[in-house]
Amino acid sequence: MISLFRLNYTPQPSEQPYLSRIQNQSDEHAEISIAILTSLEAKQILGVPLANRGLQAIWVRVKNKSENGTRLLMTKIARDYFTAREAAGVCHFSILKRLLAFGFAGWFLLPLVILALPFKLYAVRRANEKMNACFQQLSFPLKNIAPGTTSEGIVFAPRDFGTKVVDVALVMNMDVKEYRFSVDLVGPKVDHQLTLAPTAASEEKQDLDLATLLHKLRGLPATTTNALGGRTGDPVNLAVIGQFATLIGVFAPRWDQTEIITLGSCWRTFKSFLTGAEYRYSPVSALYLFSRPQDFALQRVRDSINERIHLRLWSTSWLFQGQPVWVGQISRDIGVRFTWKTWNLTTHRIDSDVDEARDYVMEDLFESGRLLGGGYLPGVGACTRENPRHNLTGDPYFTDGNRAVLMVSEEKTLPKIFQWA
Repeated sequence: MISLFRLNYTPQPSEQPYLSRIQNQSDEHAEISIAILTSLEAKQILGVPLANRGLQAIWVRVKNKSENGTRLLMTKIARDYFTAREAAGVCHFSILKRLLAFGFAGWFLLPLVILALPFKLYAVRRANEKMNACFQQLSFPLKNIAPGTTSEGIVFAPRDFGTKVVDVALVMNMDVKEYRFSVDLVGPKVDHQLTLAPTAASEEKQDLDLATLLHKLRGLPATTTNALGGRTGDPVNLAVIGQFATLIGVFAPRWDQTEIITLGSCWRTFKSFLTGAEYRYSPVSALYLFSRPQDFALQRVRDSINERIHLRLWSTSWLFQGQPVWVGQISRDIGVRFTWKTWNLTTHRIDSDVDEARDYVMEDLFESGRLLGGGYLPGVGACTRENPRHNLTGDPYFTDGNRAVLMVSEEKTLPKIFQWA
């Protein structure tokens, strides 16, 4: 039972278990180290469960090896980062919350609460002041880093799952130096953590020349199917060329990964459906290609779970210029409707103009500056608005019959429009 008369705030800022798994990058300008604290580590070090408040602690160390001053761009790590005082405020103790934890029994303790209230108010205030100081002490100092010196501390960011891409950018001598890290987080499992490792291990990759690659892409099935392969689904309207880590890095700032289907993720999906709240990592239903469900999915969320863009990708046994080739399907969810074709009697309704979602991905990568090149290739088969095809749940769609073929880049680059056909 939570005590009304005792309040313990015992952070341990000297503990640093995360240092055993830091990642480093170094060049002539700087040496960068990062680590992302687990939920348990954050609770031990900062004294409160950050994860329960939707926060994540990213530890960063910057050693300036140049002859000029530099400065960390905090918004590059997390555009919606929290200041130390703001993060502490989210985690502050509250007498009201502690009273509500007793429920109905709290009314019987009301006389004791009234007597103890002045002491409790004092204890809560002291604990919150101590929390403010602890968070401030451990946060990354937002100031210039002089030549030959080192700055380190925690950046407080919104909580993420799956594989998190951390971009560290330094303003240095009228230039911006960027360093990219990819960290697999401890927490709810996302789909690629279960599917990609066995798939990659079981396939021997073939490096194809351009003519052979285009021939194989044209010969792909026009649509996905159900599990038995007897019914056609959404069009296979995308191919992406690039390493998995590059894909995650390219899409990460704007797209979220997908939780596997568990009781917990189903419950979170159900709550989001009822309340209309955002659920960034909602599981994605399986579509089938190559006789298997997608290897992983990404989603661009909007205001609610009912409106989002779903991108499903399947790995192939092909390489082009040493880079893996992925085949995908993308559609835009614009609402929810009832259907007899699913076990839960509901399904997302897709925008019938499926080419718009396909072209949105290309525009999104153009904007990010990480698209090496893109173009279109026949293969889906055209159908009109007046004579549409239908997916597995009966939604109509029309298309010009092309699939987009995109090459992503590890570095920012100027894109080219390729004539694949």
